[in-house]
Amino acid sequence: MAKHRIYTTSFASVYPHYVTKAEKKGRTKAEVDRIIAWLTGYSAKALDTHIKKQTDFETFFAKAPKPNPSRALIKGVVCGVRVEEVEEPTMREIRYLDKLIDELAKGRAMEKILRME
Repeated sequence: MAKHRIYTTSFASVYPHYVTKAEKKGRTKAEVDRIIAWLTGYSAKALDTHIKKQTDFETFFAKAPKPNPSRALIKGVVCGVRVEEVEEPTMREIRYLDKLIDELAKGRAMEKILRME
């Protein structure tokens, strides 16, 4: 199977769109960063490094220091695709992040977004 083009897209090129989407709905960059940290285990410093280095999505998720096991609890539809049915691992991680950012933009409580309940 050919790799999806998004895999070679830099995380840094999409990150501002996550922040903008959240901020348009009254949420913050700090909340976006918290979601990314929860999902991947990246510290703020490591996240900043990946943004500066223009790390591609495949590498960003492959090198995540501590992928959260609760990410498997993320369910729902993103871009017309059920997240839990995405078989390819990198694309599933991208969809997990997309879904969490969607939930943030829709005003969902952070505890629910981070599957603390």
